[in-house]
Amino acid sequence: MKASIPNQFTIRIYGIFSNSQNEVLVTDEFQLDTPMTKFPGGGLQFGEGPIDCLRREMREECQQEIEAITHYYTTHFYQKALFWDNHQLLSIYYKAKLLPPLQFKISEKAFDFGQFENGQQSFRWVKQEALNADEFTFPIDKHVATLLLNEKQK
Repeated sequence: MKASIPNQFTIRIYGIFSNSQNEVLVTDEFQLDTPMTKFPGGGLQFGEGPIDCLRREMREECQQEIEAITHYYTTHFYQKALFWDNHQLLSIYYKAKLLPPLQFKISEKAFDFGQFENGQQSFRWVKQEALNADEFTFPIDKHVATLLLNEKQK
């Protein structure tokens, strides 16, 4: 039986935020009954531009304003969406800065929240040179983590 070709797109927008200690912000979440480690961000809504999406996501998830937003990476390979049938995933990553002061808690450990219930989320810094693609849940995040690691090693 021939595999079906997706007929819809899911577009996700992510931020790569770093601090003065060469650490990159990651989020550990429990969504859709799944624990996940990824870069902060979320889904593009109709009528919204990608940068507006990143700003909205950071306000919603962290009550945080951001600045100095520059494009870093857009998916350049086919990726089926993991949670939705008939959807192709397109992800856009931006490097950006968090405007001080930080408005959200930074955790020292992964999944720093009580019960694993949908909607739980925590944030932590990871040294850029210590990024490990295998610690990320999704294929495109794994790819971007590898890009960031290779960038640091040059």
